[in-house]
Amino acid sequence: MLIERGVARLLPCIVVCSLLVGCKGSPHEAAKAKLYPVSGEVMAKNVSAQEITLRAGDVPGFMAAMTMDYSLPNAADLEELQPGDRIAAQIAVDPADPSHYWIEDVTITAEVARKEPPALNPPHELAVGDPVPDVPLVDQDNRTFRIKDFKGKAVLLTFIYTRCPIPTFCPLISSHFSRIHDALKRDPDIYSHSELVSISLDPKYDTPPVMRKYGLAYLDGAQGDFRTWTFATTSPDELKALADAFGLEYFTDGNQINHTMSTVLIAKDGRVAQVWEGTDWRWEEVLGATKAAAEK
Repeated sequence: MLIERGVARLLPCIVVCSLLVGCKGSPHEAAKAKLYPVSGEVMAKNVSAQEITLRAGDVPGFMAAMTMDYSLPNAADLEELQPGDRIAAQIAVDPADPSHYWIEDVTITAEVARKEPPALNPPHELAVGDPVPDVPLVDQDNRTFRIKDFKGKAVLLTFIYTRCPIPTFCPLISSHFSRIHDALKRDPDIYSHSELVSISLDPKYDTPPVMRKYGLAYLDGAQGDFRTWTFATTSPDELKALADAFGLEYFTDGNQINHTMSTVLIAKDGRVAQVWEGTDWRWEEVLGATKAAAEK
């Protein structure tokens, strides 16, 4: 997720596409359908099945008061409706097949309170020259370490999580790190004085074995390269302390994480040397800065 300094622009790490082409119950059939006005309370919704469960009053000419499932082909209506909403709508029935019916022309008449995402207050960020917090981390081999253990090395650190579904966010950053790692490896002197660290924002799911598997995919299976590129996790409390220090904002939304992006270069003395926010930095630029820090 992308952040300009001082202004966060959070995008959900979830992309949902809905394709309704020629499906039964689609709106283009409404012209030939028989319509029955209905009102009631939404009891549940099933996005994957494109259905709502509606507790409705009597529908004259169609049925008595009843709670039942209805197809709701309109994706926008389905997304907006929440259990507890009261609605007025039309039940559309296919005259050629009375067993085929669906809901359309939905109007919310009483809306249940919506949950607002937690407010994100910009945390205090470390400035260039500040020491990095000394929090315990656990690597892909379940070994505990701290950033101070890399003293004498230039450390390039970023935050990702393995289930990130957006190619232009965590996967892009990890691909940049892979290119940087390969370039550093071609210069043994620089390579021995540099370290890459990827820290998970999803410690509950991203256990050391999960991080190891994820790391191997970007290391082309070279297990020995974990010596210079560490894939780490930590406790939720330690993660928050570290993320706050680097100006990173994040919160959980289902099994996804909404978050900003921060990549940090730490000098050999354990102090912040440079910070790149967002995902639009060039890996060649960051490589050059990492090499320069490793040579000092």
